[in-house]
Amino acid sequence: MMKIVFPFHASRERYTCDAAVVWCFDHRFNDGFTQFLRQKGVQFPDPIKIAGGAKSLASPENEAEREFVLEQIRKSIRLHQTRRVILKLHSDCGAYGGLEAFGNDRAREAEHHQQELRRAAAFLAKTFPGIEIEAYYVDFDGVWEVGLAPSVSS
Repeated sequence: MMKIVFPFHASRERYTCDAAVVWCFDHRFNDGFTQFLRQKGVQFPDPIKIAGGAKSLASPENEAEREFVLEQIRKSIRLHQTRRVILKLHSDCGAYGGLEAFGNDRAREAEHHQQELRRAAAFLAKTFPGIEIEAYYVDFDGVWEVGLAPSVSS
């Protein structure tokens, strides 16, 4: 037998997703990035939160990791008509070994993550032709847009 422990009312209306967002589950950046997404007009995201975020597309530890993320994006497209994917990586990410893995060099870490985001975006562009892709690097000071090749960013 079940009993309600927290009543609330949710909309029964289906929605169209503004963006599938592939990001890390590290909570330190959650509030700031969520505010940023709202500022960008993303009111109905399909969040895909996994350790390392876009790392799973750029340099997964195994192919099953990449396939999991791709399947989540496919479902977002199929169920919620998603036409945009937002990729995020952040500073001091444990999936990359933290800032220590870059010799505590913030510039070196940021450059590495930019390359990872570009690799993830290129992979997505080949997998989902025509999808709009954006990429962002987040550190303790804010959100940084990563420039993508015109053929990738649509």
